Amino acid sequence: MGRYFAKLVLVVLAILPLGVSGGALAQQPIVNARGNWTIYSKNIDNGAMVTKRVQITQDGNQLWGHFEGPNQSGPIRGFVNGHHIEFDTKTHTVLHFRGQINGNGMSGMYGINGRHAEWSAVRE
Repeated sequence: MGRYFAKLVLVVLAILPLGVSGGALAQQPIVNARGNWTIYSKNIDNGAMVTKRVQITQDGNQLWGHFEGPNQSGPIRGFVNGHHIEFDTKTHTVLHFRGQINGNGMSGMYGINGRHAEWSAVRE
């Protein structure tokens, strides 16, 4: 009985921080991502700087809007969690953006066809 109780205590102590951190994430304030953003990203193929635009509408932590790039444009869908943002373009070739929002700026990495590059954005 003593060994069983000791193992149970260890399991509870190991699981307890997971529940606490999950609750802390859920209580983070939702950052405002609404607006018109100009994105500056590196071209994955040659490293050249490319300018893109995204209009973001936000309801709670859910995002949607419109993306315009040099080669394609279309809707976006995504979310914010604290200062973290992720959104995908709903275009022929999907772009996946993820990063951090800091006031009127964002930065992170984006992916296309399994390859990744840096990006940053400024709210207009």
